[in-house]
Amino acid sequence: MAAGIQFFDLKNNTRIPSVGLGTWQSEPGLVGQAVYAAVKAGYRHIDCAQVYGNEKEIGVALKKLFEDGVVQREDLWITSKLWCNNHAPEDVPVSLENTLKDLQLDYINLYLIHWPARTKKGTAGFKPENLIPTDIPATWKAMESCYDNGMTRGLGVSNFSSKKLADLLKVARVPPVVNQVECHPSWQQTKLREFCKNNGVHLTGYSPLGSPGTKWLKSTVLQHSILTSVAEKVGKTPAQVALRWGLQMGHSVLPKSTNEARIKENFDVFDWSIPEDLFAELSKIEQARLIRAEFLVNDTYGEYRTVEELWDGEI
Repeated sequence: MAAGIQFFDLKNNTRIPSVGLGTWQSEPGLVGQAVYAAVKAGYRHIDCAQVYGNEKEIGVALKKLFEDGVVQREDLWITSKLWCNNHAPEDVPVSLENTLKDLQLDYINLYLIHWPARTKKGTAGFKPENLIPTDIPATWKAMESCYDNGMTRGLGVSNFSSKKLADLLKVARVPPVVNQVECHPSWQQTKLREFCKNNGVHLTGYSPLGSPGTKWLKSTVLQHSILTSVAEKVGKTPAQVALRWGLQMGHSVLPKSTNEARIKENFDVFDWSIPEDLFAELSKIEQARLIRAEFLVNDTYGEYRTVEELWDGEI
């Protein structure tokens, strides 16, 4: 396996940087500094979303990076996402316009449907009373208009199961080039990965380190004995091995940190590789990562469901 892997080619003839900075749950007052530090350290991919509530601060950091001559706009790949309460076709361009205004950009590189679920306009969260039926084809058509108008250079989805993605591919004039989902050694997305590969959709893994600290995580990915053993053998940190695993699996990764030293450590994944025998060991990790149903569907649930079950069964 060649070291490198700094980009992945997408079906729309663009190249997505393989390591991006995640900005979900990045604290106000810290996320701008993190973006600035990351780009100075070599990151060229920043993953944003309107619902994260920090795009204005990221926009200030991007403007400073351009003004300081650290990078030019064309050097960066910026992703953002359409939130569930803006799925109505008339709300899609307005939502993207607001994102562009907050980020202080003329265009983004990739615009994603954040979840294949729709909520009432003006509501927050996934409480049952907020959920309304989706019309993904209509929402996607509005996304395609944004693409036609040059507001985004590419379109994609996030948290889509194979079935949801297959349904969209049947009707899309401008096909999705990315499906951004949770993916790490403890949640390897084997079936979804294969579907995406066979249909020309690139997989991007969010929470590639397992989102330590989130209330709906069942296991601590970076403490798994197989992962720590491989890390010790290659002389790298468990986080670096988890990220490098993603690159060698063929998907881009979005580690999140606001700590400058950690940001740099997470980017040190290009001049080495995991040997084949150790790489095979990582496939033996028990797949334990599930999302709490109540996080997405019902506050009274006490069960765990897979993403596939949630989106193809519950909603």
